[in-house]
Amino acid sequence: MNENKTIKESEEEITDEFSLFDSWEEKYEYIIDLGKRLEPLDEKFKVAENIIKGCQSTVWLTSDFKEGKVFYKADSDAIIVKGLISMLIKVLSGHKPDEILNAKLDFIKDIGMMTHLAQTRSNGLLSMVKQIKNYALAYKSADAA
Repeated sequence: MNENKTIKESEEEITDEFSLFDSWEEKYEYIIDLGKRLEPLDEKFKVAENIIKGCQSTVWLTSDFKEGKVFYKADSDAIIVKGLISMLIKVLSGHKPDEILNAKLDFIKDIGMMTHLAQTRSNGLLSMVKQIKNYALAYKSADAA
């Protein structure tokens, strides 16, 4: 995560990285590699209330709100899913709630992810996005109060 980049710039970076690979096998390897580079989630956060509902695999997501920005940490018990949540964190973590809530996340479609994931994984990816945006909305509401 680079705090100086906009969400759009981070999306474009991922889209550019994916365009370097010819096959989906290579793209999946890259997704797995992204997951391996995800900062480990402390075991104390691997609790039921941090599990994202709607994911076939177990995905834990936690967040912090510092200096008006939302920071996410996550982990999963599935290597592909860990890579997917890693991409979302790379794009969305370190931004203001409004920026996160307004993010279109076109990169998911642009890299062909929705057409190459099984339906259950696609649903899980949407659940991850929804939970990330729910945290942003909660921080926005709390910040406005």
